Amino acid sequence: MTGKPVQAGGLFAAMGKTPKKKRPRQDNDFERTPQEGTRAFLAAEIKALKRFPLIWEAADGLGDMSREIAAAGLPVICSDLIDRGTGATVADFYSFKEPLARAMVTNPPYCEVNWANGKGRWITHAMEELGLEYMALLLSWNWPGAAGLGKIWGRYPPKRVYLMRFRLDFSGAGSPPQLNAWFVWERGFTGNPELLMLDHGDQRQGAWEV
Repeated sequence: MTGKPVQAGGLFAAMGKTPKKKRPRQDNDFERTPQEGTRAFLAAEIKALKRFPLIWEAADGLGDMSREIAAAGLPVICSDLIDRGTGATVADFYSFKEPLARAMVTNPPYCEVNWANGKGRWITHAMEELGLEYMALLLSWNWPGAAGLGKIWGRYPPKRVYLMRFRLDFSGAGSPPQLNAWFVWERGFTGNPELLMLDHGDQRQGAWEV
């Protein structure tokens, strides 16, 4: 092969296609969480969550997830880096030296859990500094694939992983290409996580089961 290498844009043009533009990320990686993702998870984990007297939503945003947690009959306390008018405690997650509750359920800023930006520090702060007993994070299905996360995964393997077999529209612009999953940590667990599935029909259709 001779000549100049074909750039990505030129390759798409040669194929008669237009490369998709990446959606610009919001400040602090803020994304609203579609209710169906939270409802499906809560339906699966409601019995485990009822063991705790209080649930901490530590990246409350506009309250989309905390409202669903409350609707499930679970007492919830909220915090966020930004004051968005929800009444949540306004504080940097890393400023907490004691947890607001022993169990956390949240959709954290991806830049704080991935390897490229955050070096997985949300997980280490939650487990090492705060000593959470339970933590459930809504993340990209690809999240654990970063080689740099190997040591963190080895020290703190999640106990359960729920792969969502439906796509969440975080932006309101149509379903994104990525799959998401809920990763669930329980203190003291060692070994390999259990892989479970969440389907769209798993979300709450009526009253929560007691």
